[in-house]
Amino acid sequence: MNMKTTLMGAAAALAMTATGALADGPAIIFDLGGKFDRSFNEAAFNGAELWASETGGTYREIELTSDAQREQAMRRLAEAGANPVVMAGFSQATALSVVAPDYPDTTFVIIDGVVDAPNVRSVIFSEHEGSYLVGMLAAMASESGTVSFVGGMDIPLISRFACGYAQGAAAVNGDITVIANMTGTTGAAWNDPVRGGELTRGQIAQGSDVVFAAAGGTGLGVLQVAADEGIFSVGVDSNQNHLHPGSVLTSMLKRVDVAVHDAFTTGPEVATGIHVFGLAEDGVGYALDENNAELITAEMQAAVDTARAAIIAGDIMVHNFTDDGTCPVQMQ
Repeated sequence: MNMKTTLMGAAAALAMTATGALADGPAIIFDLGGKFDRSFNEAAFNGAELWASETGGTYREIELTSDAQREQAMRRLAEAGANPVVMAGFSQATALSVVAPDYPDTTFVIIDGVVDAPNVRSVIFSEHEGSYLVGMLAAMASESGTVSFVGGMDIPLISRFACGYAQGAAAVNGDITVIANMTGTTGAAWNDPVRGGELTRGQIAQGSDVVFAAAGGTGLGVLQVAADEGIFSVGVDSNQNHLHPGSVLTSMLKRVDVAVHDAFTTGPEVATGIHVFGLAEDGVGYALDENNAELITAEMQAAVDTARAAIIAGDIMVHNFTDDGTCPVQMQ
């Protein structure tokens, strides 16, 4: 019996497998935008699928379609015997803080959020470090001296991407202009490619010739308009270079897949507490493959790899926006 069950909608979130049997094994809850967003959620899905292919195991999954489903989904998976229960997205934190104490024998893993509970593993990434590297590449590729950023939901996490990107660009060109726009203030901001495209056109009109999208499904619209208008884009989370070969300069990799795979592989005994994945842990980085090999020169790669080593060594300090809500590089 395949226990991997996708539960869609509020009513479906209550449904269990046909047998009703309690089955041990891992589970994952994808955030709004769906598991095939080609970005954050899909990276989580890839980590789960890698575990399944390696072990022959099965897992439960739920794709959320509304915020109201979060707590319900967590409880149903815990009651079904899933362990660990992994959830993608900071928006899961509030519900998890309520649910986790009720299931002390279940290990929960939240990606991009922090919940202080003895049975919760909180995985966060140093997005500012990886964004610094792609900001360097953007500045080196730019001919106009103006680069830009399109974020999804206007939250500190996404500002961390933007600020790291701006710092990397400024390290290459102290006179560079960095334009930054957020898509919205609700969860819908992650899945609005039309709006992402509109923001990109506005940035191009202001002179941007490289745009970095950190916006989930909205970013697909950013990458599409960049390709249509003949400028470079930078993908995020998953390697998105293949979506528009020759147009996507690189992608800022956020190894959500590694975090999910690690949790599934270790199982209920996965270490709890806060775990940070940065450059030193290969938790973030930039993508180089056959789709962008001709866009990244040897000199560009050498400069970025030197900076990467310096950041790991502590010789370059990339300011984390979420530390104090400020960025040392001004953005328009």
